[in-house]
Amino acid sequence: RTSHFGAAAEEPPERIQRAVVAVVPGEGLAGLCAEAGATTVLARPGEPPASGELVQAIRRAHAREVVLLPNDTELRHTAAAAAEQARTEGVRVALIPTRAAVQGLAALAVHQPDRRFDEDVVAMTTAAGATRYAELAFAERQSWTMAGICQAGDVLGLIDGDVAVIGADLAATAEAVLSRMLAAGGELVTLVLGEDVPDALADRLERYVRDGHLAVDTVVYRGGRQSAPLLVGVE
Repeated sequence: RTSHFGAAAEEPPERIQRAVVAVVPGEGLAGLCAEAGATTVLARPGEPPASGELVQAIRRAHAREVVLLPNDTELRHTAAAAAEQARTEGVRVALIPTRAAVQGLAALAVHQPDRRFDEDVVAMTTAAGATRYAELAFAERQSWTMAGICQAGDVLGLIDGDVAVIGADLAATAEAVLSRMLAAGGELVTLVLGEDVPDALADRLERYVRDGHLAVDTVVYRGGRQSAPLLVGVE
């Protein structure tokens, strides 16, 4: 007697209508984005994801429409290649060119899967574009920057990708970065702390914002292991 096991196989589940796929720099943000409904791809320090990983994430999302958030200027071409591959598989993909994780968070915050795809993409793109971004990093060697010469071990404050502040102390440099960013206005400051950054830094920066800008709110997230000790967003 022959048994046809294949005939009893279940049909694959129906695709959902829309999903968001986001590249994130740390486990903390991955969890945060997953809670908001996004499918995440973890970008480990020094190990940017390949286009194949992004395609796999789009497949995992199992949606007819996907909004892709690369959250890194260096991933622009990688994300574009992944989007093109997914389109050949019948998925409608919109690539929003987010340049930093805080821009991705802003986009995800306004995502509404029940509105028209084009309207959702426009709203998310607008939110991301209205978010200025910065990060704090430690200089690895002496080098020339837009803000002057830095020495190994200096704290660098990068605003929109360019070194704007050079300091010796993480907290003081972060305050200088916030001062520059808020000089152009803003309603919300987002701080994403790296794994080894103490909560006291977030408390100090929250006080700094509150004392100088009464109408500005601050939200703090734990990013986990990420390449930068502090990410900053102002929108």
